[in-house]
Amino acid sequence: MDDADTPAGEHSGDLRPPAFDHTVERAEEVDEGITEPPVPRQVGVVAVAGDRELGWAEFGHPDGDPVLWFHGTPGTRCQIPPLVDEVALHHGFRVITIERPGTGRSTDHRYHRVVDFAGDVEDAVDGLGLERFAVVGLSGGGPYTLAVAHRMPDRVVAASLLGGMGPTRGPDAVLSYTRLLRFAAPVLESARGPLGGLLDRIVSVAEPLADPVFSMYVTLLGFADRPVLRDPRFKAMFLHDLLTSGNLRAPAHDLALFARHWGFALDEVQPPVIVWQGLADTIVPPSHGHHQAARLPRGELHVRQGEGHFAGFADVESVLARLREVWAQETAPPVGSGRGV
Repeated sequence: MDDADTPAGEHSGDLRPPAFDHTVERAEEVDEGITEPPVPRQVGVVAVAGDRELGWAEFGHPDGDPVLWFHGTPGTRCQIPPLVDEVALHHGFRVITIERPGTGRSTDHRYHRVVDFAGDVEDAVDGLGLERFAVVGLSGGGPYTLAVAHRMPDRVVAASLLGGMGPTRGPDAVLSYTRLLRFAAPVLESARGPLGGLLDRIVSVAEPLADPVFSMYVTLLGFADRPVLRDPRFKAMFLHDLLTSGNLRAPAHDLALFARHWGFALDEVQPPVIVWQGLADTIVPPSHGHHQAARLPRGELHVRQGEGHFAGFADVESVLARLREVWAQETAPPVGSGRGV
């Protein structure tokens, strides 16, 4: 790997199950003319809490080890790296994106704390028939990733944070501009409804302006992420994800919840957590990745020199390859157990 890694332990070799050893195209070998967004193998909803639903979409190997993928803020079930199908097939993973309430096909709902989302995910994995799984979260999906790992340590094999947002409250609060969110907590809470409604209306009329607005953002604010955002495949994915969302109230809920205590401490998260952080990230500063990796009991930090917010997200090959290694280590029979290798 060409990034600077600071893992908790030694990396093992190629531990993919032979049945999943498919050929995958590297990003640089893919036709640059491809501009279509990834197409889910299937989409659906799953019942949670008795009377609500969460939307989901599935990519990768139909019989692979499950990986729950949580979108950023904003985002929906189709916010996924363009090469996810090929890479997931290669590493034997069944990637399932899960939408948060108020986005896409998910019933709108107000959680009190970030940790409350994990209860819905527990219902969702039961409904989908998943026993053990990994969790991955981009940016604003990071807190929810850790919440699920905290609630279900016996079922979550490993977690990955891709530029994940860190806490703003308590001893775990990251030294970052994001601490200002806690002072805006009352306003963000009262604005959940109006802001969510405004986002819905903006998305409903945004299509004619989406392309120029996206290009303006890349030019003015993209900074280290410009190589990713100017890639036609990523642009097509991001625009398709937002313009076909149907509903987009979750970002308003996210901001309100990020301003609160998450409902658990980082040192209470038991599964291994792989943290991917771009050192030129201006959206979620590098302090978030370093701080969380240091405070998580089994945190493992991978930093990317000169790369921005989408460093890990854009390199899905490295993310899933490392997840496969950790999965093999976590599920291997104990030495002397008498079980076969």
